[in-house]
Amino acid sequence: MHNAAYKIAAAAALALSFAGIASAQTNWDATHPRRAEVNHRLANQDHRIHQEVREGEMSHAEATRLHRDDHQIRQEERDMASQNGGHVTRREDYAMNQQENHVSRRIGQ
Repeated sequence: MHNAAYKIAAAAALALSFAGIASAQTNWDATHPRRAEVNHRLANQDHRIHQEVREGEMSHAEATRLHRDDHQIRQEERDMASQNGGHVTRREDYAMNQQENHVSRRIGQ
């Protein structure tokens, strides 16, 4: 009987650990509106950079620098979201928008 109780307790603990993992995974909200806004802008800037290169308006070297800057913003967005349960705060969104504005102004100069 003691062995059966141990097995039930072990099974319950295992089930709770899986429930905790599933709960943690659902906290990551890649479609949160502020995250979606940041990522949409980054995708738009990526398209604009490629278009400038195709049209001969921008060198590959400058495109590489701008892509690197956008990549850093995207990584910052992911890092911020991972610290906030999958969300980006309004202050973080504002800061990333300022960075995106800086990169955007350099496209098409």
